[in-house]
Amino acid sequence: MTVNQELLAPCGLYCGVCGVYIATNDENQKFKERLSTVYNLPPDQIKCQGCLSDERFVYCRVCSIRTCALEKKYEGCHQCHDFPCELIDAFPLPVGKKVIFRTIPAWRELGAQKWVEQEEKRYYCPHCGYRLFRGAKRCRGCKEPVDQD
Repeated sequence: MTVNQELLAPCGLYCGVCGVYIATNDENQKFKERLSTVYNLPPDQIKCQGCLSDERFVYCRVCSIRTCALEKKYEGCHQCHDFPCELIDAFPLPVGKKVIFRTIPAWRELGAQKWVEQEEKRYYCPHCGYRLFRGAKRCRGCKEPVDQD
């Protein structure tokens, strides 16, 4: 497996399992419409090619964590001795913050390749095997409750 560097969000929220990224790359209009209600945006703004790409999700364009890591010339927070910092503590989404506290130590310990492989394997429904996204509460395939985060 080749790691797409554009998906390695410095905060540890691997973009390959982000609903916005998945909806964009699957060209799934129905999923974009559902996400648009979550983010309170029109469906045409539900698009992203990854945190380190030129086409970032509207909320990710103003990410202070990304800015901090790039200014320090870090690949991510896993390289920072100040983790967790006030930027992580102030992260606005509880599920995202929970995932950051799980992923940054894993990225630090495993390295990017194995960490990404682990994240990719994690986000599948344990009931039916359907591909999930970070933050999913119910499988879109079998409708069973899930909590992979």
